[in-house]
Amino acid sequence: MWTEENNQLKKTFIFRNFVEAFAFMTRVALTAEKMEHHPNWSNVYNKVNISLNTHDAGDIITEKDRKLAAAIDKLAG
Repeated sequence: MWTEENNQLKKTFIFRNFVEAFAFMTRVALTAEKMEHHPNWSNVYNKVNISLNTHDAGDIITEKDRKLAAAIDKLAG
């Protein structure tokens, strides 16, 4: 579940290993590029932390963030 914190949507995804986490990040990167909206994220081994907000709207949560969050959830399976 995505949480709202400090004007950001946040979620942590956990995978079985680094390769699965990296493959997920690749899928997210391709989707984000198509949507022209990119996440803030970090990865350590099997964990991917993502936060979303819209920089050109003043670093707040917008519909663009909610749409990307929904697309990311579909990619996570």
